Amino acid sequence: MTSQPDTPLDPGAATARHIANWLFFCAAIVAIMVLLGGATRLTESGLSIVQWKPFTGILPPLVEADWQRLFDAYQDSPEFRRVNFWMSLADYKTIFWLEYLHRLWGRLIGVVFLIPFVWFLIRGTIERPMIWRLGGVFLLGGLQGLLGWYMVKSGLVDEPGVSQYRLAAHLCLALVIYALLLWYGFRYRLPRGTVTRSHRTVGIVLLCWTSVTVFWGALVAGMDAGLAYNSFPLMDGKLVPDGAFSLSPWWLNPFENTAAVQFIHRVLGIGLVLVALFVGWNARHKTPALRRAGFAVAGMALVQLGLGIATLLSAVALPLGVAHQIGALMLLTLAVWFLYVPGVGDTEADRRANSTAPSK
Repeated sequence: MTSQPDTPLDPGAATARHIANWLFFCAAIVAIMVLLGGATRLTESGLSIVQWKPFTGILPPLVEADWQRLFDAYQDSPEFRRVNFWMSLADYKTIFWLEYLHRLWGRLIGVVFLIPFVWFLIRGTIERPMIWRLGGVFLLGGLQGLLGWYMVKSGLVDEPGVSQYRLAAHLCLALVIYALLLWYGFRYRLPRGTVTRSHRTVGIVLLCWTSVTVFWGALVAGMDAGLAYNSFPLMDGKLVPDGAFSLSPWWLNPFENTAAVQFIHRVLGIGLVLVALFVGWNARHKTPALRRAGFAVAGMALVQLGLGIATLLSAVALPLGVAHQIGALMLLTLAVWFLYVPGVGDTEADRRANSTAPSK
């Protein structure tokens, strides 16, 4: 069975292109935000700013007294008292800037989204259903800022580390916003033909499996589980390490047991490669755009598996950790693209070929 094409979003070719470019640009800076967040986590800079001032905290410290005030506040945090007690003010400055840039970039995303959105609204070029959808994306962005502070607060109370649950929620919401921006950008930029139910099903399975794998990767990051069991394919000489399911009640193990969390992420990652290879194999006789999307998904999944193994074996070296996160973003992008790509008539070249082909 097939589903009908999405309602065309065509406020005019030039205007539609401008809207699509704006949405793609917003998606790109959200992707950069995700990478900044990953680098902040890997460098353990995320708890360097212990206050949240969304409207007044835009300017960085300009004089030494401002720096000292921030450092005094940081010295009252669990991270300083238990981990970074050796730091001087000069050392503190080295971990401040990445977190500051991360927060500043979040504000920039809001401005870059809101100003063109209001402009398009004034001109009446966005259809009413899309006004609500894009307005919802903006609200999700505001919620993301709140969730980020909620995450940071978890590391400012007793333990010098954020909750893995809050970190995973923060990352996943960022990726939801990113995927929505991509999807809506595709709708304005690219025509979409009839989509078969089988293609939709395969695309949804791919996107969901990718998302669940990323979620468990965030749990790994939140628990620093990548610093344990730095071998592959065995974990401490076994496929399933001892103690992987030792917590009670048992259902806490997949979320709070270091061995179990890493093991599940490994299994999900290998399973994702198998799903992606099936996607590529299944697309081999489809339309050109579907073949390209399917083969790209399969290839990127293999690259991402290699990056994941290399990151693990290196005990999460910073360049490899960032590269692994870039790979996750690229794989998610391709999964969204594959789901969007139409089943038939998906490119201008296909349509020209079909229109000139002799009738049977």
